[in-house]
Amino acid sequence: MTATVRQPRGWWNAPFWARGFRPFFFLAGLWGCVAPIAWVAMVAGRVPAPVWLAPSAWHAHEMLFGWVAAAVAGFLLTSVPVWTATAPVTGRPLAGVAALWVAGRLAMLAAGALPAIVVAVIDVSFLPVLVLCLVRPLATAGQRRNWGFVPILLALCAANAVMHAEVLSIAGPHASVALRFAIAVVVLLIVVVGGRITPAFTRNAFVRRGIEAAIRTRPWIDRLSIALVALLPAVELSVPRTCWSGAAELAAALAVGGRMLGWQTLRTGRDPLLWSLHAGYAWVAIGLGLVGAADLSLAVPSTAGLHALTAGAMGSMILAVMTRVGLGHTGRPLVAPRGVAVAYGMVHLGAFARVGTAFLPNIGTPALAVAAMLWAGAFGLFLVLYVSVLLGPRIDARAD
Repeated sequence: MTATVRQPRGWWNAPFWARGFRPFFFLAGLWGCVAPIAWVAMVAGRVPAPVWLAPSAWHAHEMLFGWVAAAVAGFLLTSVPVWTATAPVTGRPLAGVAALWVAGRLAMLAAGALPAIVVAVIDVSFLPVLVLCLVRPLATAGQRRNWGFVPILLALCAANAVMHAEVLSIAGPHASVALRFAIAVVVLLIVVVGGRITPAFTRNAFVRRGIEAAIRTRPWIDRLSIALVALLPAVELSVPRTCWSGAAELAAALAVGGRMLGWQTLRTGRDPLLWSLHAGYAWVAIGLGLVGAADLSLAVPSTAGLHALTAGAMGSMILAVMTRVGLGHTGRPLVAPRGVAVAYGMVHLGAFARVGTAFLPNIGTPALAVAAMLWAGAFGLFLVLYVSVLLGPRIDARAD
């Protein structure tokens, strides 16, 4: 069982600071709603972009190192204590980590007014602090299986640092390389975590409902898919946008898709909490396939695959995980609240629309606005539906 920690009475003992998923899923929902709208406003010239970042670069940075980082922090700060049976980060320390994330977002918005070095220090420091929060429980439990999250987070931190180094004239113009590298790293995280929880949650749900359908996982294809996806960050650094990268991405897409063959995906349609996980994982195969086709010059725009991986895989998988974890870790039944399926539909429609704009570049800013509004609306609806879940206490008798 997970160790519990007594907090001092008062505001720091409020349920909101009892587990990492509470503040960080709230922040991820908020930023997932606000950041796309801010980006469209920058593209349309209604809001000035930070001086040293074009709107597209700011948008990519904030989605990867802001929004994704918040969701990952909420998941790992909640799951690692469960996996390791150690005390979670709660109360004031958790609030401090969340405040550092918020400070990074404010610093990025004020990048034109603050010295670049100040922006860099504030923004880059979040992921190393998150790593420090995870190292102690991992070391205490001695679980080799979960140590892989540490280099993944440090790789993301390095990519973020490279973007700031370019602004500080420490490094050359490598921002686009850093962003593609970061996308590959996050995709690896989805393949590792999604490949672990999706078949497990599906099996558990089938058992609860008396559905006789075997969930088959094959260790050899599990390892192959992870190994091929783990190669992609190195591919992005060594042979990006070549036939070699295209072949590696297509191979990874086939392995990721093949991994799902035993997961009984077609039998999850009546349970939004399940099919959303399967759909999010499927976006990975689609995105890798599109990126690989583009690198092989098969008449596919390069941005199509990148947005399939970001707006599609990251958007849908993160929303699926947040909605399920929010229920499970507050003692609620694993039944999708009314309206959650609408949020899932909006995030997928937004992703399809964003991928579509890559194939139809002449449709311009209005189409981008529609895609952004759908996607942002999904996370806005998540906040509406889950604010009481994230702020309130568990509804069972267990300690949070």
